[in-house]
Amino acid sequence: MEMMNPKAFSGLTEADCIAVQRQLAALLSDRGPLTARTVRTAAGVDLAYWREGEEERAVCCIVVLDCETGQVLEKRHAAGTVSFPYLPGCLAFRELPLVVEAAAQLSAPPDIYLFDGNGILHPRKMGLAAHASFYLDAPTAGIAKHYFRVEGASFTEPGQEAGSWSDIVKDGSVLGRALRTRRGVKPVYVSMGNRVDLDTVTALALHLTDGESRIPRPTRLADLETHAQRRILQGGV
Repeated sequence: MEMMNPKAFSGLTEADCIAVQRQLAALLSDRGPLTARTVRTAAGVDLAYWREGEEERAVCCIVVLDCETGQVLEKRHAAGTVSFPYLPGCLAFRELPLVVEAAAQLSAPPDIYLFDGNGILHPRKMGLAAHASFYLDAPTAGIAKHYFRVEGASFTEPGQEAGSWSDIVKDGSVLGRALRTRRGVKPVYVSMGNRVDLDTVTALALHLTDGESRIPRPTRLADLETHAQRRILQGGV
């Protein structure tokens, strides 16, 4: 399937977006070469928004980590005006232009992109993490801080021990997992995006979580970087 240039998204209707999502969802796969042990580099991806007069602006930050040492290998960002309107379930069409622009600046492709958001945990299995895979040509996964409610999907609260998890299921299909990355903290919500399986995403999220937060380091650092870059772009220090 030929991919549309993200710069052309602004001309799409909601019906167009849904049609694209359904086409791409049929191409998703949980098969790929990665395991938690073979991932050497992981990129965290996040965006932050603000307003300048009548314009809505955003910055996308990507932070690449060495999964063995925890060292930050690279940081890149892209900022611009957001022209696509907010449509529930169509977030990728707002965010992908800046994601693609930021990723193009990386000196080397990471083994996997981890998004502060969702993959197939989505009404049409096409959250930002899933959609982005087709543009980044790489495995992707979502690690969300908050639960995204998909109609008909449910899960039981995982145990309090670190590593406890519970599948999020709809009509017998697993869309993701509620995962306790540290004892007694709120869970995060992991879902495959594309070209990686859920067990690998779960193990990777646990491996990349340290004692400072319940959020795995790549997405946590990307989140912190978006706030820092937003301050700079707004004229702060």
